[in-house]
Amino acid sequence: MNHLPGTGKTVGVLALQGGVAEHATLLESLGAQVRLVKKPEQIEGLDALVLPGGESTVLDRLTRLFGLRQPLIDAIGGGLPTLGTCTGLIMLADQVEDPAAGQQTLGCLGVTVRRNAFGPQVNSAETTLSWGKQGDQVDVRAAFIRAPLIVQASAGVDVLARYRGEIVGVQQGKMIGISFHPELTGDTTAHRHLLGLA
Repeated sequence: MNHLPGTGKTVGVLALQGGVAEHATLLESLGAQVRLVKKPEQIEGLDALVLPGGESTVLDRLTRLFGLRQPLIDAIGGGLPTLGTCTGLIMLADQVEDPAAGQQTLGCLGVTVRRNAFGPQVNSAETTLSWGKQGDQVDVRAAFIRAPLIVQASAGVDVLARYRGEIVGVQQGKMIGISFHPELTGDTTAHRHLLGLA
């Protein structure tokens, strides 16, 4: 009997740029079928979606170039369980405090983020965080690489993780946004959380 949380579920990973393979491997280890999403029609029929890390301005341009921007907004806004990590968090956010010229987000998640808030890549860090709502927390092994910071969260957004007192993980409805990279440490907590929403 297979009790992996991804059993029977198809999870899309936006595969235009960034840490696609690591997310796919982690999801497959949890029993999910992974679909690499590069075209609008590949969003249809998904049980959940991952927006991976990468470069936020590049990912923004590519989603528009490949005609994925509006289909992503429609799917995520329509309740498709979605996990955004690092750049994926920036893509989900309603506002970016310091956008590059012309940079757009999907505007689905009620947070304001600051890009590269933890400094350059040489300041990358790996640490253990508490994950979950108060009284029901577990440890998560997290890697921060040029990570964004959530500087403001709207009402209805639950804080799931903090680092040095700052918000680095949130949930709003079926959307999860995190500043860090669990796929690089092999920690499955956030992905299990996503699959539990599917």
